[in-house]
Amino acid sequence: MSPRPTALLALLAAGLLALAAAPAGGQAPARAGAKAKDDRSQPLTIDADKMERFGKEGLVIFTGNVVARQDNSVQYADRMEVYLDEKGERVLRTVSTGAVRIITKDCRTATARRAEYSDLEQRVVLLGNARVWQEDNLVSGDTITIYLSQDRSVVEGGKQARVKAIFYPRDGKSDAAGPKRPAGGCKN
Repeated sequence: MSPRPTALLALLAAGLLALAAAPAGGQAPARAGAKAKDDRSQPLTIDADKMERFGKEGLVIFTGNVVARQDNSVQYADRMEVYLDEKGERVLRTVSTGAVRIITKDCRTATARRAEYSDLEQRVVLLGNARVWQEDNLVSGDTITIYLSQDRSVVEGGKQARVKAIFYPRDGKSDAAGPKRPAGGCKN
């Protein structure tokens, strides 16, 4: 039995949510399930060569070797823009650009040239040679859009390439909880 493409993307989205939490107010985006409480209480750490804050615009920009970590998930990028609400307490949107790589705590990986997260729309968009994989299972396209609250995803091809999905059968043992994090951890 092969995993569904939507399941792979939905599980990646769970890890992406952990990385989209507010650096200013510490609130994670709302989500269903018990995991939301765990993610919300975890600190977000962002390391970068430079940080600029534009208070009037509600914008914080991290540049140069950006590494954002939360709840054993990590995101790498050349630049990360964090857009906050008027009070600076909640993230409305994030935009990461330049060699974006995301590794979730359960070892799902995504890469793209750009990653956008919208809290209001509960949507993650991976743009530019977007790929999501775990082990040998892979989904790729020019754009991957994950609608978090709808448990739905859309993968679109571009001018140069069509959508590609590769799913390998499982070994027959049913694991309702999904893949576990390896004992040695992920390569991040």
